[in-house]
Amino acid sequence: MKMSEMFFTTLRETPSEAEIPSHQLMLRAGLMRKLASGIYNYLPLGKRVLKKVEEIVREEMDKTGAQEILASALLPAELWKETGRWDVFGPEMFKLKDRNEREFCLGPTHEEIFTDIVRNEIKSYKQLPFNLYQIQTKYRDEKRPRFGVMRSREFIMKDAYSFDKDWDGLDISYKKMYDAYCAIFDRCDLKYWVVDADTGAMGGKDSNEFMVSSDVGEAEVAYCDECGYAANIEKAPCVNRPIHAEEAEKEIKKVATPDVKTVDELMHFFNTTADRFVKTLIYAIDDKAVAVMLRGDREVNITKLQNLFKASAIEMADRNTVENVTGAEVGFAGPININVDALVVDDEVAHMKNFIIGANETGYHYENVNYGRDFKADVVADIRNIEVGDPCPKCGKPINIARGIEVGHIFKLGTKYTEALGATYLDENGQEQPIIMGCYGIGINRTVAAIIEQHHDDRGIIWPMSVTPYHVIIVVASNYQPEQIQAAEKIHYELVSRGIEVLLDDRDERAGVKFNDADLIGIPIRITVGKKISAGMVEFKRRDKADSIDIPVSDIVDKVIAEIKHELA
Repeated sequence: MKMSEMFFTTLRETPSEAEIPSHQLMLRAGLMRKLASGIYNYLPLGKRVLKKVEEIVREEMDKTGAQEILASALLPAELWKETGRWDVFGPEMFKLKDRNEREFCLGPTHEEIFTDIVRNEIKSYKQLPFNLYQIQTKYRDEKRPRFGVMRSREFIMKDAYSFDKDWDGLDISYKKMYDAYCAIFDRCDLKYWVVDADTGAMGGKDSNEFMVSSDVGEAEVAYCDECGYAANIEKAPCVNRPIHAEEAEKEIKKVATPDVKTVDELMHFFNTTADRFVKTLIYAIDDKAVAVMLRGDREVNITKLQNLFKASAIEMADRNTVENVTGAEVGFAGPININVDALVVDDEVAHMKNFIIGANETGYHYENVNYGRDFKADVVADIRNIEVGDPCPKCGKPINIARGIEVGHIFKLGTKYTEALGATYLDENGQEQPIIMGCYGIGINRTVAAIIEQHHDDRGIIWPMSVTPYHVIIVVASNYQPEQIQAAEKIHYELVSRGIEVLLDDRDERAGVKFNDADLIGIPIRITVGKKISAGMVEFKRRDKADSIDIPVSDIVDKVIAEIKHELA
């Protein structure tokens, strides 16, 4: 492809809204352009990268025996109402009506649709198992789109759904997808964790996320270097350690604490440490006022709390609600005589001794409080975030935490959708049984962004050979030297004829501009045809290496092909 004929522009300045490297570089390198908040058009270079990732996904899915279909992105409300998700999926669902006032949505995910397809086609156990997948644009009305395609309102997704006659079959299907996902992300040259994850709105039994390590990731991963355990912190269980357990219970005391509300202020006032305090937070969970207690230096795990109540909505209560349920100003909440629908205590608190709490009276706290003697909860549960240094849930060694980008997620759905939609089969005895499902998703756009996050420098993108828009870029140093142009075109022709994807930068630009653009768009191999062509030499440079080497023009094609084959192997 000659760049003089290509629809292609780069940006010298970073757009102000682009906060992370992948967003900045996808715009600057001309991969995409913003259409509206969270919505992007992909230009030729970007489309080629998306296609490369899609083809890797297709190849690995097809190896497992999965079959590709294409479902509609415009989905009738009836199916979602059958499973109960029409009203509970949330405001992220784009809803609309046709001219006959029939309700539809733009597909955010396709469990209902694939299950509907299968329930109309499958009758016997002899037709099971199988796996269907598609690669298609999804739509979610994100409250705050950000970070380019990391959190956008439309995105390309590979979603697959396995259908088995029993749980043993699902385990086999799940393992196939697990291995296929590892192969996909390995081929994309990504460093990643496979972590235990919360099933969230998809529901089901078990799930794993594929997390690419990145400082800009929105998710946090708790991992153990000792045993290899890894989990999203939304899911990671916390192990209790005794806190002052050796102490005898002391007499509870009410202490005047005027204008002392925060944990930091209380630490100074009582001249003690944060693990001596238990804070009481008030939440609005659906239509209930719920008090949540945990150690003063801990954070509530909203996902655990939401799962505990099977809640569709959860947020901090407003000031009026706090004052109504406690009878005090904000900052003095406690569990004794509190007027809430439920009191939830983190299980760590139930094992603490002689701690300090709010007294539900403005300007007062209690000290030497003990669970069971001075108050009791409606529910005692693990509702806190795991933190650095906490015991690993698997081996007990200290946990580490790092940020990650979720690029894939697999679920054991079980019968959540097949029972709701009546997707059944007749077993060997002629008995009707619900089909057992699995669900497997990969974000294609997000995978591209994750690759850039792990493969870039201060000059631009450094594409892995497997996903690069072109394998080679040939730079003509001077368009006013016929010998350079002729040699470049000859190399271009020979490489293309041997199946290599090549960009020929024949633009009427200074050599420095061409080199900068080559680095920015990140093509793995650069061949420069310059003054040394008169001596039969060209310059060969890898984008991921600092140095270049001179190679005889007669050897350059074989050199390039050998490099590409080595990388793709």
